Amino acid sequence: MNMNDIQNKLLGISRKLLRLRLQLFILMIVILYGFIGWRIDILSKAQPNPNATASQTSSLAPHIDQNTINKISQLHDNSVSVQTLFSQARQNPFQE
Repeated sequence: MNMNDIQNKLLGISRKLLRLRLQLFILMIVILYGFIGWRIDILSKAQPNPNATASQTSSLAPHIDQNTINKISQLHDNSVSVQTLFSQARQNPFQE
């Protein structure tokens, strides 16, 4: 085989591919969507690892330091007018 034979064969293949480019493009899109649908199906059926979920839920719990809790309690105790307003509204919500 010489270079001219190889070039002629490559030109023939490239011409065939150019004629079939729309069909090849559609085939690639179908393959891509099929792969994505297959992965979605697999991932939707996957069950989480129980050890991983337990460790993640414990790390998601909020942690409030004691100084903040004390400050909130102090502010709650100091707001007597707000407490009386709420207690009156609870006793008679239709009072104006």
